[in-house]
Amino acid sequence: MSRKKALILGAAALLVLMAAGGAAFLALSGGKELKYKTQAALRKALPVTADAELRQRGVALAAPLKCADVPGWSKERLRVSCTGTTTQKKPVEVLGSGDVKTARAYYTILVDGRPVVANASCLGADCRSQEAGGRG
Repeated sequence: MSRKKALILGAAALLVLMAAGGAAFLALSGGKELKYKTQAALRKALPVTADAELRQRGVALAAPLKCADVPGWSKERLRVSCTGTTTQKKPVEVLGSGDVKTARAYYTILVDGRPVVANASCLGADCRSQEAGGRG
């Protein structure tokens, strides 16, 4: 084998290894990021997405949800809680969390103490981009 062919084969093999390594990284990491990467972004979005999710399920809120940070949140572990009432005066509690390292989010909605949504990976319009993969 000539030196030129060896160099070409070596370069091609290196490219294949790099492509395989990149594909393996994406497969292991899931290739996803959190939709809301900061505590403030999650706190701002949660009342809107939860309201949309509840409307899709036939539940109307009497007023916009009020949200606050859950004690113990950090830059790596986002935690928000929202409260409100339905038009039928039933209490609503929404819990949202995100883990930056795993890029996983979880949402739970309780109406009158009963789960309407439990550990979903998205809420409302945020699920449209995930529908092909299904809600969690």
